[in-house]
Amino acid sequence: MPLDPVHFDGITRHARRIGTAVDDREQRAFAQTVWEEFLDPLVDGDGQVVVEPLADQALWAVDIETAALQATPYEQVYGLDSGTINPTAFKNGIVLDVAQAALGGVPSTLETHRKRTLVTAVHADQPSMISPREEQLDGGNATNILLAAPQISRFEETVVHELALYLAESTHALNYLPATTDLFVLDGPVYPKGMLNWASRDPELEDLLYEYQGPRDVIGNYLAMVEEALEADRPLVGFVKNPSTKALTRTLADQTDVDWVDDTALFIRLLEDVSYTRVRDADGDEQMLRERDTDHLTYTNWFRSRGGADRLIAETALGLDRAHEPTAYEVTFFVVYDPRVDVLYRVEAPYGVTADPDHRQTITRWVLSEIAAHRGPPQAIQKADTLARIDTDNADALKGALEEEFSADQHIDYNHLRWGETKHR
Repeated sequence: MPLDPVHFDGITRHARRIGTAVDDREQRAFAQTVWEEFLDPLVDGDGQVVVEPLADQALWAVDIETAALQATPYEQVYGLDSGTINPTAFKNGIVLDVAQAALGGVPSTLETHRKRTLVTAVHADQPSMISPREEQLDGGNATNILLAAPQISRFEETVVHELALYLAESTHALNYLPATTDLFVLDGPVYPKGMLNWASRDPELEDLLYEYQGPRDVIGNYLAMVEEALEADRPLVGFVKNPSTKALTRTLADQTDVDWVDDTALFIRLLEDVSYTRVRDADGDEQMLRERDTDHLTYTNWFRSRGGADRLIAETALGLDRAHEPTAYEVTFFVVYDPRVDVLYRVEAPYGVTADPDHRQTITRWVLSEIAAHRGPPQAIQKADTLARIDTDNADALKGALEEEFSADQHIDYNHLRWGETKHR
């Protein structure tokens, strides 16, 4: 039964009261204090540096129209993304996911857009029944990989999803990165954060990172990707559309009271330019009106990151071999806030790239120009996203074909029927 208008009015009246009780200005002032007093560098309780500025710590703003009209510093940009059908369980005990990786070029290159890497990651009760293999499709334009996932008693869907997603992305990058020029951008972090987070999620998942070849091969691919970029002197960037890191806020929580659920909330408080006016509504309740400046992109300096999953790369890289000094692989980042859509983006690159101030400046200028011009992620990322995405109809059709091949239906529950996640067959 839907909510009636009177119910909506009652709930929103509570929201106005809550909004008045929580003084947004105090939170913004505290964020400024954190910025000025805690981040140069931010050190945890064990004396380990979590983040530190690469150069001078500063908050910047640029006029959106001016940024959009800047000439691009890169003649050719390649964006890389991967998408999946989402983990699917079948009644014969198989759990699998299928991923597709693709490159988007700006300017467009149809030959590049045709290239694909497909990965099917499979968890089965009897691993020996899965014979890993790799084959070429579409006249050599597509690589088709079958991968047996490690045996695990829980988290099967997590394992097949992230193995398929990250193996497709990293394999595609290694196959085509050597032939690209100018700038290579990943849709997401520079490293497979979802997989690296296994180390802190559960002991059984953590064991996979150290004991099983599949996950280690995936992470090794990303290290090799960084090495390829460094040796070709080609900038490698990760554009994170939905950053969810908590390395700063978790560390700060041990030192002071914090009001933010994650690092994104902290940075938005710092970068959002707002003014306030107090008024009274028709019921006489005081209400705070906020007006946000939407004419400028705001952004931070670059930071070196050693918090959360980034620490694994900075310290040991899980014991995997590295051809360069360990610091070259460390994650560096800056964040950009677009007030037109109220969204924060995180931009990453390995320290081997951003140690050069000219590289940092050029990447920053390009990112700002792309966000300003396209009101969102860079055009190359948007193209890659479109090419790699497996839409619902395709995913449903593929799952139906797999049911026929397995002679086994998908394992579904009532929620699948209620929310239409899987068509009933």
